[in-house]
Amino acid sequence: MVVISSNPNSGSMDRRSIVDQLITELEKQGLEVRLLTDIDEVQRTVESFQGDPMCPGIRAVVAAGGDGTVSLLANRLPPQTPIAILPLGTENLLAKHLGLIADGKQVAEMIAQSRTVCLDVGRANGQLFLVMASCGFDADVVHRLHSQRKGHIHHWSYAKPIVGAIGKYRYPKIRIRVDGRDKILTAKWAFIFNVPRYAMNLPIVWDADPRDGKLDLCTFRGGNLIRGLFYLSAIILRQHRGWKYSHFQRFGKIRIESDERVPFQLDGDPGGVLPLEIEVVPEFLKVLVPSNWQG
Repeated sequence: MVVISSNPNSGSMDRRSIVDQLITELEKQGLEVRLLTDIDEVQRTVESFQGDPMCPGIRAVVAAGGDGTVSLLANRLPPQTPIAILPLGTENLLAKHLGLIADGKQVAEMIAQSRTVCLDVGRANGQLFLVMASCGFDADVVHRLHSQRKGHIHHWSYAKPIVGAIGKYRYPKIRIRVDGRDKILTAKWAFIFNVPRYAMNLPIVWDADPRDGKLDLCTFRGGNLIRGLFYLSAIILRQHRGWKYSHFQRFGKIRIESDERVPFQLDGDPGGVLPLEIEVVPEFLKVLVPSNWQG
């Protein structure tokens, strides 16, 4: 049995033809396929098959959507449920890391080969994230986007929220305690990476490894638009490490707080506001990968 969990709002256009291609290819393999759009029904279906000794079990659950769809499944499905990704979202950062494209035939072949790896995840205030989390300006943009969202989004959908954040975000000070140490870091921007990917392929932490049992922290101290543009230029040139204005550190657990209202985001979706406690959960996510993936 293969369950396809399809997010009808993911990405910038209707991708139903790609999902149909995947279903056709899986049925050619003699596999039973169920296409579901309700996450509660996906969870019930997977749990019922895994709990019934007379059933053949779940070969894979396909996340047909973006990074948020994969994160939602990771949070709702039983641990070690094999997840395959059909990337239909706007960024698809985890899929890019795994070498996947929006191709139903590729994903069907990957399911047939059944090669899996176990990746670390982060847990933020009890919520799992797979790629990255952040606090500050970009999280404010994410919150603004989703409060205005209607249906599919594309890269230009971020224009209005960015303009709104530029006009109103005040860059409150953030305090960060790493691994319970006495020293407190202060910053105006904070990024936490599990996978070395960010929107528009910005190389903020290009050597993060989702199989090293750690998460990666990057912070910036300055808090205004000019500083933000300066940081962006340095990131593009990979010149932002070693500055007195930035800080990089691998960790197992951190706490982030502020005296003011600071939003955070998880895998491109709104997470809430500080305080925030994050810890790594090693080898939690079981994902299918192409036969040629080197990690």
